[in-house]
Amino acid sequence: MSRLLCLSRSHMYTKCKYSVQKSEPFVCLLTSRGRVRDELMKRLISSSRRAVLTPYNSRHPLFWLLGIGTGFVLALGLKYRDSASERCECDAQKTLTVSRYSGAIDTSRGLLQRIKQDEVGAPGMVIGVSVDGSHVWCEGVGYADLENRVPCGPDTVMRIASISKPLTAAAVARLWEDGKIDLDAPVQRYVPEFPQKQFDGEDVTITPRMILSHLSGIRHYEKDVKKVREDKEKAKRLLKPPEKKEEKSLDENKEKLEKAEDSSAKNKEAKGGQKRKKEFEQEEYYLKDNFENVTQALDLFKDDPLVFRPGSTFLYSTHAYTLLSAVVERTAGQRFLDHMMKMFRELGMLNTIPDENDPIIYNRSRFYRFNKKGRVVNCPYVDNSYKWAGGGFLSTVGDLLVFGNALLYSYQMAELKNTDGLLPGFLKPHTAKAIWAPVDKTDASWDKDGLYAQGWLVVEKQQKYGQCRSRRHYVSHTGSAVGASSVLLVLPSESGHTPPQGVVVTIITNMQSVGLNTTALKIAQEFDKARDEEHVSS
Repeated sequence: MSRLLCLSRSHMYTKCKYSVQKSEPFVCLLTSRGRVRDELMKRLISSSRRAVLTPYNSRHPLFWLLGIGTGFVLALGLKYRDSASERCECDAQKTLTVSRYSGAIDTSRGLLQRIKQDEVGAPGMVIGVSVDGSHVWCEGVGYADLENRVPCGPDTVMRIASISKPLTAAAVARLWEDGKIDLDAPVQRYVPEFPQKQFDGEDVTITPRMILSHLSGIRHYEKDVKKVREDKEKAKRLLKPPEKKEEKSLDENKEKLEKAEDSSAKNKEAKGGQKRKKEFEQEEYYLKDNFENVTQALDLFKDDPLVFRPGSTFLYSTHAYTLLSAVVERTAGQRFLDHMMKMFRELGMLNTIPDENDPIIYNRSRFYRFNKKGRVVNCPYVDNSYKWAGGGFLSTVGDLLVFGNALLYSYQMAELKNTDGLLPGFLKPHTAKAIWAPVDKTDASWDKDGLYAQGWLVVEKQQKYGQCRSRRHYVSHTGSAVGASSVLLVLPSESGHTPPQGVVVTIITNMQSVGLNTTALKIAQEFDKARDEEHVSS
């Protein structure tokens, strides 16, 4: 019996193949068990010495107690050995993954620090990165709640703003696959409450496909149609080369052009910030009215004139996506939010929910902005029920990585000749290819290299000259809402291996008017480089 007790101690220790140390969590339990064992052994020895004087029946309970205790310790030790070994291997694999990308993580932290302190002063942000479908880095920086000093973490829930649009586009794509939506049919077929629109005195047609690509002509937050048209014309004029005057020499024109370019480069970021600030002066950003359903939210804009002829000009519009959500609601046969929550569950995005004010949402961040004096203040109360589809959801970086990888998997399935043994993608391959295909007459303010597709901005692979810039194919979407900025970027790989192959980066922050797309692209490139180096070395 004493040998059995001593042997139990060796069973309770677990050696890890990644570490020479023994399992620490069980040491305290072992120590207490050892003390009990020693005490029992002392009593056993003393009782055996008095065996002649002590009847057998009086020692019987002690032997039973000793046997039960020994069995319990042995069983617990063996069970712990198996579970501790598994956990140790899992932790070690995570450690190896982190060390593999440690250089990329350090560089990315520096990029985030620029946004956090040097450039913008965002109170808090969270970043998530996945490589080939595996989450390799999720980290919070700063505070989710400044007043109560609650730090940001991987589970922090923030507004994702216009990243809601790719989510809605995925829902539309699924309904199209099921034959429930005709993307080229007039929206009135599904939403008769939306009136027949006219442009220049003629009846025009708005389709779900136009809405997905922001070609519907429906206004955004600016109600002044004339002002929007003038701004578009100014942007077009800036792209045209300046007319040369005969009385001025070529050198003078060249000098002026250089000065103009230099001035433009210096003020580009500042002007971008001013533009965003002006946008947040639009009163519809701060609506406090609650809309019972998406059809009721159409009242905000359905009777307003179109800014452009449908299909002719790109005009980014969150309101148009509200109309699209009404189409989803009618074709799906259930409330838009119910349909989206069903899709989120199917994807495994359990922390993605509508930005409702009443429910208790654990780990929800506070939201901030700068006042006129440049100080961080709390954002005002807003109700986002008027724009669920275009900017009304909350999420975490983990959920957004899941979504990015789901679409990347679906997209790359189209490139595989043999899919035996692989599960189907969330979207059919040809559907994923379609929503990531750039559409003519579109553009996007956050990335001049790309064109808008269907709920996403797409940058195509390109290299014009030898030994010069080589542009990779990637897709992204940014978001900007009251007290929030966000980006989701997918950088596919061309390896041809089992999907998903590539890097997905997402950043969310609790400060409005923060440009994140360029930083996300740099971070994706850092991890892509580390990934390639790892593949070469292995």
